[in-house]
Amino acid sequence: MSLDTVPVPDGVTSAAALEVATAYLSTALLNHSLRAYVWAAARGVADGIPFDPELLYVAALFHDVGLVPVFDSHTVAFEEAGGHVAQVFAAGAGWPAERRERLSNVIVRHMWPQVDVSADPEGHLLARATATEVIGKEADDYPAGFRAEVLERYPRLDLAEQFLSCFQAQAVRKPGSSAGSAVRSGLADRMAANALDAPA
Repeated sequence: MSLDTVPVPDGVTSAAALEVATAYLSTALLNHSLRAYVWAAARGVADGIPFDPELLYVAALFHDVGLVPVFDSHTVAFEEAGGHVAQVFAAGAGWPAERRERLSNVIVRHMWPQVDVSADPEGHLLARATATEVIGKEADDYPAGFRAEVLERYPRLDLAEQFLSCFQAQAVRKPGSSAGSAVRSGLADRMAANALDAPA
């Protein structure tokens, strides 16, 4: 397994999604989003899970955009806000309504504890990948060399500090949200134990 074996879509929509994500996300959150795609796509390939690379890529790039101040919502959870932003982007890209809705669902479901792979393979892969990213869940399933290659290409920087700060702010303003639940259930401790943030 290497980065060269991970399918990365190279169409106009994927390029535009990367451009938008680069414009609005901090470097740490952008790298996090790109790594989330890589972990998800690599798992899909390794486990033989058929998935739509373009759909998964765009979802990964937008899955945390609801944490960005200009897109943060005081009325809905960040993943729902991100799903709405992604739908607007996808409408501009010419995606049909059904595909836009699928994109939003993948983003919303990345915060679910479990996503049925048969019902939503992209949501399943993104949910597992983001758990790997944030708390290191299943990180050891990826070969050490591949993990090192991914972390070198997309450094983690101060992701842990930024991410926890965002979630804690969400928890204060929206205590009933998924972020609020994560913070109350010990997110900080789980993040501190993430092997991906351990010194090399």
